[in-house]
Parts: sequence; C-alpha cells; structure tokens
Amino acid sequence: MPERRLSEIARHLIRPTGIAGSDFPRIQRVALKAGIHYDLWQQGFLYLMLAKRADGKYACGDGGTVLSSCRQIGKTFTVGTAMFIKAILHKGLKVIWTAHHTRTSDETFADLCDLAKNRLLARYVERIRRANGQQEIVFRNGSRIMFGARENGFGRGLHSVDVEIFDEAQILTVRALDNMIPIVNVSPNPLVVFLGNPPKPGDQCEAFEEKRRTALAGTDGMVYVELSADPDADPDDRDQWAKANPSYPKRTSETAILRMRNLLAPDSFRREALGIWNETTSAYAISPDQWAAATIDQPDREGLVGYALDMPPDRSSLAIGGAIKHPDGSAHIELREFRATQSAGTMWAVDYIAEHWPRTASVVIDSQSPAMSLLTDLKTRHVRVIVTNASDMGRACGRLLDMLRDHTLTHLPDDQQPAMATAVRNATTRPIGQSGAFGWNKTGSDVDLSPLVACTLALYGTYITKRDPNRRQEVMI
Repeated sequence: MPERRLSEIARHLIRPTGIAGSDFPRIQRVALKAGIHYDLWQQGFLYLMLAKRADGKYACGDGGTVLSSCRQIGKTFTVGTAMFIKAILHKGLKVIWTAHHTRTSDETFADLCDLAKNRLLARYVERIRRANGQQEIVFRNGSRIMFGARENGFGRGLHSVDVEIFDEAQILTVRALDNMIPIVNVSPNPLVVFLGNPPKPGDQCEAFEEKRRTALAGTDGMVYVELSADPDADPDDRDQWAKANPSYPKRTSETAILRMRNLLAPDSFRREALGIWNETTSAYAISPDQWAAATIDQPDREGLVGYALDMPPDRSSLAIGGAIKHPDGSAHIELREFRATQSAGTMWAVDYIAEHWPRTASVVIDSQSPAMSLLTDLKTRHVRVIVTNASDMGRACGRLLDMLRDHTLTHLPDDQQPAMATAVRNATTRPIGQSGAFGWNKTGSDVDLSPLVACTLALYGTYITKRDPNRRQEVMI
C-alpha cells in the first residue's frame, strides 16, 4: 500500500494561518543521519507542529498542537524522536513529558533512553537520571527532557519550561491543565502538544474535548489532527482500518487489529482501534426542550424551603441555590445568590443562610465542594448543614432530570438567571461508580457549574431533610 500524506488520511486537519517555515527540515536531516525514518503523515504532522510564523514564533503557540487517533499508530515515536533531536539542536531547551499513568510515563522514558543509545545521537547525551519521580535525559548543551505522571503530581513547581507534551490527553482534567500551563509562560516561544485517543465513558476528558471542540469551531492559532475511520464505518472493513491507522498493515498487523476486534466490545473497538469519537460524549445533559417547558414567571412559593452552596474549583464565585418542595411533591428551583468571591468574599453567604435559617428546612454542601470551607462558620451560626457524598450527588442529579422529564419541576426564566442558564446549557454528565449514577460535568474550562450544582443539591435537600420549620407544635396543658 503506497504511503499517504497527512492531508489524505486525516479526518480533521486544522492548520494555523501565517506559516512561514518550520523547524522540521532541520530535525528531518538529523533523523535521516541517525537512521530514523518518518512516514509521510508523520512528516506532515511534525512540520505543522513545529511550524513558525514570520516573527519566529510557533504558529500553534496560541492553542497548541493536538493529535487524536486510535492506539498503536506511533504517536510516541513520532513526537518523542523529534523532541530528542530538537533538544540536541536547541541549547538549553527544557521539555517535560507527562502522562496520566506512571506506567505510560515509564514506557516513554524507556523508549527515549533506548534512543540515547543511537550511535549518532549518544554523543550528545550528558547523563540519564532514572530515579522515580525524577526521570530525565540531560544533554551536553544543557537541554533536558523530564518525565513524570500527572497522577503523582508531576509538573507542579516547575518553571521556565519550553515544551510541554501531554500524553494520554484523553485523561486530562481542566484542573491539571490549569496547574501546568502557567509553567511555560516564562518561555519566549513555548510549545504545547496534546496526544490522546478518543475518550471512553468515565474518562476525565473535559480538557481534551474542549480542545477538539475549539478546533472544529474554526479557531485559528492551533493545529488539530484527527485520524479516524468514518463514524458509520463497518468495523470489519480493512480500508477503514487503514484510514484510521496509517501504520496498518506495515507496522500494526492485521492479526493485532483482529485481536482487538474479537476481544473488545463494539463501542470499544470503534474507539480504540478506529479512533472514532463518541459524539454523545459531549451531548448536553439537560434537554433544552424540557428546560424551556419548566419555565415559570410566578412560581408557587408555598412549601419546604431548602438552600445549598457551591463554588467552582478555582473558588472564583459562590452560588446559593434555592428550592421549594410543594405539598403535592412538585418543586421549584432558582439561583438565589451568585457573586464573585474576589470582590464580595464569602461571609455574605454565611450571613444570608443564617438569616434565613429559622424558616429553612435544609442547607446542603457537597463534601468535595470548596464551599466546605464555610461549614465551620455556618455551624457557629447554629445552622445544621447536610454534607453530601458522591452517591448523594448521583441521586440529586438523577432526581432533577426525572422531575424535568415528568414536568414536576419549575424554574425562573433564563433572562432572570443568566448564570444558571449558562450552567444548564453547558452541563454534561460524568459517571459516578458503576451503577449508572452520574454527576454534572462541564463542556469547557471557562464554564461555571456552581449555580446548577447548588440548585440540584438544594432540591435534593428538601426531599431528604427531617426538619420542617412549617410544622406547628401542639402543646398539652
């Protein structure tokens, strides 16, 4: 089978504008002398990854380079060998290679250590450090490639990094990305690369999904390459195998793919062997039609009143959700307060809850929420808080969706609660455990779900509380 160019096999190929040249030709010359051969698609990918504008800055410097593909196509070989040679050619270059799992990081480190044995390249290596958590290849010109696993906290505290490689990017949380992206800010010309496979259900893939969504929306300043079979591909079609995996059948044999075909479930085979994204991964969790149908201008405010507090991971805002459970079992939810913590702080929320506590049936905070920092202050004000866990969150989210479906839940119009409307529009789900329970997840790193989480827990609290401030006590004299 003749070799094909990247443009001939990529299902999606997003290129940045303003490309004036690339570092790849220099790397290619050294690679050929060292006996390293790149296929045509690999050459095209590396050219784009290392492409530069007329000012010498990377053309993908704004959004990075993203490669999504099935397994076993040679992603690590392609980028790893290029980074090894780049470290030789650029004095003092600092590269970090981070995977989610320690095993993956160790395997990549071992592969590049083998490259250091190359007759031509070995002369440029100063030393190899193999200590766990401090694995690195140090070059004679001061360049370094460091390896580590995100699950062990690798990358935090580093500074002045020039290149970041996020391997296993389908398991990359927004929090981990937020922790690690700032370490390239000091570099005069940083390069960030994401390598991953289509995420499976349960993967913490919000960062990878957001990169894909941004690229497909036509955002300039990034490289996005997706190698996959057609979404409706016949899983036994060898032409589709070749379309998804450019190393088939040359390096990935038919036997290897047949083994996956026979042992994997159909959805897993589409993802792992054919590189096909499950487009429902990013589907909205809350039906826009059901949400719109639940809108009400004048809600019924008779019943049990509950509140809940929530904050996003960066603690930039604080939301108080409210709920009213009616005697007939229906309910109403609304965002009672939502403020930026940088300007308003957090004690206003304690004051609000304490003031309303005598007429309140329940106050809820999830145990994993940053709002837990308010628990002591609320207790000091004699407020009894229900602290929920992951199982409770699953039940709370399920209840909200069930009630929307059954038309037993109402909310205020979106224009009266824009923060709540934004959270609802951008909410997806994440699995909790193995029983089908789920929690809310977000479609982008700039989405604040705390209004939705607060209202969800406020609703849940009114159904599980044993406190009823409306109950009249009869006293016998």
